[in-house]
Formats: sequence, structure tokens, C-alpha cells
Amino acid sequence: MIQIGDQIYSFSDPAVLLVLGGIAFALVVLWLLVTTVRAAARSAQMTEPLARQIGQLGHDLNTLSSNQHALSGGLTHVAEAQAASQSNMMRIMEERLAEVTRHMTENLHGSANRTARSLGELQERLLAIDKAQDNIQKLSGDVLSLQDILSNKQRRGAFGEIQLHDIVSKALPADSYTWQATLPNGARADCLIHLPNPPGPIVVDAKFPLEAYEAYVAAETKEAAARALTGLGQAVKKHIKDISERYILDGDTADGALMFLPSEAVYAELHARLPHIVREGFAARVWIVSPTTCMATLNTMRAILKDARMREQAGAIRKELALLYADVDRLGTRVENLDRHFGQAAKDIAEIRTSADKAGRRARRLDNFDFEELAPDTEPGTVVRLTSGDG
Repeated sequence: MIQIGDQIYSFSDPAVLLVLGGIAFALVVLWLLVTTVRAAARSAQMTEPLARQIGQLGHDLNTLSSNQHALSGGLTHVAEAQAASQSNMMRIMEERLAEVTRHMTENLHGSANRTARSLGELQERLLAIDKAQDNIQKLSGDVLSLQDILSNKQRRGAFGEIQLHDIVSKALPADSYTWQATLPNGARADCLIHLPNPPGPIVVDAKFPLEAYEAYVAAETKEAAARALTGLGQAVKKHIKDISERYILDGDTADGALMFLPSEAVYAELHARLPHIVREGFAARVWIVSPTTCMATLNTMRAILKDARMREQAGAIRKELALLYADVDRLGTRVENLDRHFGQAAKDIAEIRTSADKAGRRARRLDNFDFEELAPDTEPGTVVRLTSGDG
């Protein structure tokens, strides 16, 4: 580093290297001059050319000095321009840094908000998942409970009765059926619907044997499925026979009964795979119904009950109509009497009004002492005449 006045120059700067090269060149020239002067002492003949060379060298030194001053000014200008450029660059860098900092702050703030919102949504979803998991666990328990119900014959019958109870209670009036009704033969019916004669009370049985159907569904081979299907047909056939013998009583119940299936799948399988069993049920007057067809059948029964009740009430309605007619006739008579009373009252009021008018006229005459006009209406000797001497 070289300091000239207030300026500091580095040896790596090309301008400085150029100046140093000029100075070195000048020193070499001076050395040559000294050598030449020494040589002039040895050779007088070379004095004049050497003087000319010295003069030229002095001129070159002056030129070199001028160039050095110009170079020094250029270096100063370059240093000032570099300083200004550095200052401008620092200002631009500070502005850019501030802008980048602001953008980073905004982005970080936005990212923090989005992260917080995402965490909130994630927490809500986790809560929903936990709730769904609880529902799944509860449903799993319900399914296990349902399997336990279906695996027990008595519980399975109760399950079918619950479904039947829900359907019947929605389709029929509460006084048109009885649960667990005891028949004259001692048999207990799941549901007895009180239809009018004909057809009479009809029984609905809800204890369908599902073991044979479950064995058919669980069969893995065609042979096992065929055997299970045969077993299912035999079980349904036996159940139809039991219903026909226990719940169809001549003179006590309707000439038929309903076998309720708590599953649409079982109903469809019977009609698709065992249509002859369904026909045997028709022959035994045992009608197989599913939840859907049971609802339709009960709606038909409801219409029958409605018509029967209307027929039962027809006599009472006719009696009430006769009483209503008598009441209307009496009302007409009483209206006529009231009208006659009103006419008589109007006549009496007119006569009273005439008498009142006469009384009013007489009162006005008395008030005016119009005795002369009153004389013809009075008896002789009742009028006292006044004279001037009576004063």
C-alpha cells in the first residue's frame, strides 16, 4: 500500500504498477545517465551526443512527470467514483435487504396463520375421527349383540317380535291388535290382529327358523349349498305346518295366518330358490310376509277395519240422524211460536203506543187548563165554575 496525500494506492492496482514502472524506468535512465557521464570522462568524443541524450532524457522526464500528475488525477477520480459507487451499492443493498426482510416477515406471519389454521382443522378432523371410531366400536358391539341375538332361538324370536311390533304399531290402531294373545287351544300368538268376521282374528308369527338359512349362506361348496337348501326347505315346511296347526282355529281365528320374516333377503331367497315351499304355504293358508309386504298387508287390513267400524256405526248414525230430525222439527215449531209471540207483542206495543198518545194529549190539555174541551167528557155536576164574586 502507498499513501500519497489523502489517497491510498494498492500495489495490485494497474495504474500504480504503471507509475512504479515509469519510476523504475526513470531510475534506469538516471543510472544510464550516470554511466554515460562517467563514460564521457573517459571519452571526450562522446560528450556532445551524450548532452543531446541528456536533454532528450530531461524532456522525457518532464513528459513522464506530466503523465504522472495526469495519472494521479485519474486515480483520484477513479477512487471518488468507486467510493460513490460503493455508497450507492450499499444503499441499494440496504433497501433490498429491508424489502427482503419485510417479505420474509409477511411470509412467516402468513405461514404461521396458515399453520395454525391447518392445525385447527387437523384437530377437528382428529376429533371427528375419534368420534367415528367410537361409533364404529359401538356399532361393532351392536353387531356382536345382534349376532348373539340371532344365535339364540328365543332371542331371535324376540328380535323378530321387535321388528313386527314396530311395523304393526305404525300401520294399525292401538286397539286393533294384541301381543302375546292366548288362543282357545292354549297357544300363545306373537300378534293377534282383531279383524271383523269375516275373516276374523288373524295371527302373525315372528319366530322364523334362521339356522337353516344361515347354514345355506355359510356353505362353501355347491354340494354343501344344495344340502343346506334342502334343509332350509324342510325347516320352512315344518314351520308352516306348526303355524297352520296352532294358529288356524275354525270358528276362533281367521282361515289363515301370517309368517313374518325379519329379513328381505330370506324372503327373496325363499321365492327364488324354494317356490314350491311358498306354494305349500299358500295351500296351508300360511302367508309368508317380509317387512315390506307385511306393511302393505297391514295397510289393507287397516282399510278393512275402517270399513267394518263404519258398518258398525251405521245404525248409531241412523239413530242420531232420526234424533237430529226430531230436534230440527221441534226447533221449527218453537220458531213459529216465537214468531207468533213476536206478532202479538208487536200488536200489544202498538196498542200501548196509542194509549200513550191519548194520555199525552190529555196531559197537555190539563196543563193548558182547557176545561171547556174537557166538559163534554165529564159527568154533570163535576165541573165547578168560577165567578168574579168568589174571589
